[in-house]
Amino acid sequence: MWGRVAALLLRYLYLYRRSLARSMEIFFWPVMDLLVWGFVSVYFRQVGAPKAVLFLLGGLIFWDVFYRSQQAITLSLTEEIWVRNLLNVFIAPVRISEVVFATCLLGVIRALLSTTVLGLLAWFLYAFDLLRLGPALLPYFASILLFGWAVGMCTMAIILRFGHAAEAIIWGTPFLLQPISAVFYPLAVLPRWLQAIARVLPSTHVFEGMRATLETGRPALGPLVPALALNALYLAAAGAFFGWMMRRVREKGYLGRLAME
Repeated sequence: MWGRVAALLLRYLYLYRRSLARSMEIFFWPVMDLLVWGFVSVYFRQVGAPKAVLFLLGGLIFWDVFYRSQQAITLSLTEEIWVRNLLNVFIAPVRISEVVFATCLLGVIRALLSTTVLGLLAWFLYAFDLLRLGPALLPYFASILLFGWAVGMCTMAIILRFGHAAEAIIWGTPFLLQPISAVFYPLAVLPRWLQAIARVLPSTHVFEGMRATLETGRPALGPLVPALALNALYLAAAGAFFGWMMRRVREKGYLGRLAME
């Protein structure tokens, strides 16, 4: 198993090695977002709201972790559709679980690279030290990464079932979840009825805990308990949904039709 997963992961990494555009995609858009929100945070600092700097930059970096992990799963398989290589993947002597696991590992690598670059730039340009999160940094990172995996599996399952018509959800789903994940503002800002929905998302608890840690200077590990519990639930549900959808796709012959479109 591990040899096949490593081979798949190496294949995906070679794509980045041979394509400058793919490599730049990991860094270009996150850096552009950092510059925009960084200058907004500088303005807030000038008008006397220094904590807004911490919340905006911290929220941006952690949201990029979610985005990279979700995109790694969805885009890796979607690109196989675009280059008409999907059938070759599924007739190869690898399990679909191994393909998904390889793309999850790719998401970890992408998220680590992007977070490192953004963290260094935030420290150099805006004096924001991501390490001030202390012991909470790795659990928060892992929790938001797991949620990205769960969302990525769901979006990929929908694309395999509905084809090119559903590709908009690759980029649309993260932006649909962002407003109710309390990325850049406290949960209390949302309407009461929307707060109830936001609390069932692991990302909301991660960002609430991140802000509490940055504000007090003490690791707020309490929000990690519901975040990790929800992640376990979402990962199990996403895996079951992906497996069920794959069976439907094979039974109905959608896989062959999708590969020929």
